[in-house]
Amino acid sequence: MSEHFPNLFSPLKLGHTTLKNRIVFGAHTPNMSDDGLPGPRHFGYYRERARGGAAMIVVEPSPAHRTGVLTRGNFRHESDEVIPHFRKVTEECKSHGTVMMHQLYHVGGHGDQDNSWEPYWSPSGVPSYHDPWGSHAMTGAEVEELIEAFIQAARRDKDSGFDGTDIFAGYNCLVDQFWSPLTNRRDDKWGGSLENRMRFIAQICDGIRKVNGDDFIIGMTISGAEPHPGGLTIADKQEIISWLDERALVDYFSSGTGSYLNQFGLIVPSFHYGMMLGPPDAAEYKKVVRHAKITAEARVKTPANADQVIGEGSADLVSLVRSQIADPHLANKAREGRVDDIRPCISCNQLCLGRRMRDYYISCLVNPSVSREHEWDGDAVPRAETPRDVLVVGGGPAGMEAARVAAERGHKVRLVERAGELGGQFRLAAGQPERGEVGQFLNWAQGQLEKLQVRVDLRTEMTAEDIASDPADAVVLATGSLPDRKGFQRAYPHIEALPGADQDNVCTAHDVLDGSVVPGTNVLLLDDINGWLPASGTALHLAQQRHFVTVVTAAEKAAAQMDYSHTGDSMRERFAKFGVEVLLATALESWSGTTARLINLYTGDVEERDFDSLVLATTNRSEDHLSHALAGAPKDVHTIGDAMQARTAAMAIYEARKLAMTL
Repeated sequence: MSEHFPNLFSPLKLGHTTLKNRIVFGAHTPNMSDDGLPGPRHFGYYRERARGGAAMIVVEPSPAHRTGVLTRGNFRHESDEVIPHFRKVTEECKSHGTVMMHQLYHVGGHGDQDNSWEPYWSPSGVPSYHDPWGSHAMTGAEVEELIEAFIQAARRDKDSGFDGTDIFAGYNCLVDQFWSPLTNRRDDKWGGSLENRMRFIAQICDGIRKVNGDDFIIGMTISGAEPHPGGLTIADKQEIISWLDERALVDYFSSGTGSYLNQFGLIVPSFHYGMMLGPPDAAEYKKVVRHAKITAEARVKTPANADQVIGEGSADLVSLVRSQIADPHLANKAREGRVDDIRPCISCNQLCLGRRMRDYYISCLVNPSVSREHEWDGDAVPRAETPRDVLVVGGGPAGMEAARVAAERGHKVRLVERAGELGGQFRLAAGQPERGEVGQFLNWAQGQLEKLQVRVDLRTEMTAEDIASDPADAVVLATGSLPDRKGFQRAYPHIEALPGADQDNVCTAHDVLDGSVVPGTNVLLLDDINGWLPASGTALHLAQQRHFVTVVTAAEKAAAQMDYSHTGDSMRERFAKFGVEVLLATALESWSGTTARLINLYTGDVEERDFDSLVLATTNRSEDHLSHALAGAPKDVHTIGDAMQARTAAMAIYEARKLAMTL
């Protein structure tokens, strides 16, 4: 037991095993398979979280049946070919004292025909909530077929070395669909009474016990009340959980939030949602179980929060998924009292859920080692054979990461920043509504630089001559990018600058966020980005500051770039709440005085409207003059991040880590 978080680091008996602490790396979809098999990328990913001290890992779900395929990267269903590949993962992780579980799922009527090429099997054939199509009402024989598919999938789990199987039974997916009166309208033995609606899952659990024995752990992922009249209430869910618990069919329940029932964003809740979302439901389920353990998840996030949840008795275990994606050694650092060294997740969802929703393998904005653990030996930074003097110019995300990693490698590092604080444009993002977690990451990065004794010179601008004469052995140019003040729009690629962009009542989103400009009351924001920074977040920031905000965008949907991370819908909800007007499929033809000439890109109709100020949220331009000036210089010079090309913080941090690992 750790003296730092005694509740969190107390052992727990679960089935035939004893967990060394209460930290779970819960089920999610890294989407990393090689031709449907777990390969080196999976091996490195899970090994690193086991190395990092997680007590239990629930490996990425497999579809139990051909009709349950949901992603391109799903593991092979109904095939023993996965067994030897999974065994490599389980044997390695168990050697670090980690209990290994594997999730099995089927989303029922919410399938994905583009990946499965199969009908969506559901209890009653109600329409899918995933796409506009219907679903197939299973026959009795097909229900029996699915039950056997789950049992055989669990048998493969045991043969693969897993300690147990976690059955996906939440979010109104297949198992949940049998429970809910919204989706189960059957009048046979699979519907109607509670006992009938429970028959499907009961037969699955009974079958797994018979095939795998009583020592094999059966877990179950569940969720909270259904947000519609006639849906399952928390009391209904308690009755279901109690029914299963009385029969000792399940060893633990993991309680999440959200649903396919118009709450999809809450399944992986972003920064738009408050902390500790899952524990209240977990506490309700804890009241009705005598045998099973309860796991809380959803925005618990930190060891302190997790310790509180356990200490208050709301749950027995806590699942910290994105937190351990961001820092795979969270558990060990917390146990050792090194909380300040834990790299914080910023709940942006951009490279975890965002890449998954584009059907790529996941990564992490703040931790580029994610998905590259097999190449980089996890999250480790190797020591350099020969220490060097390294000069990093620019203290944004790229410069801070380059300096941090170079210092960890044993180099003597100096970081020079012309502003009065580190963070660059990411610091501006931290000041936008609900983005305080970005600030936490920057504070962590700055704290690491101090611990590594990186010399930081603020308010210092270096010329090419200064750099050329500097004694450093290697130079990293991370000078970032600057807002473009010309008002270029992709709708008008032949026009370099917006007519009127040089007027005094025109500024950039960066000017607004750094406080150098306070626009007038009635603001037009030109959004040529359609994402968070500097566009949608600035519009919301202004609206919350009691400006009247109109966004003009050539896009067909406001904040569309945010949809991949499941933050677009919640951003549009905030636009509606704070009165942000959005003009879609519209370009700004000119700005004259206070008059905007707006053109509808569908119809060509022109409208003139008056505003007090125009705010430009357009693509930045690289601050690359030093790169050009030092080209060909007899010095080891490298350019990274926005200084190379105006892009995202994720690319800046990745390039910084990649480069610094070679210095």
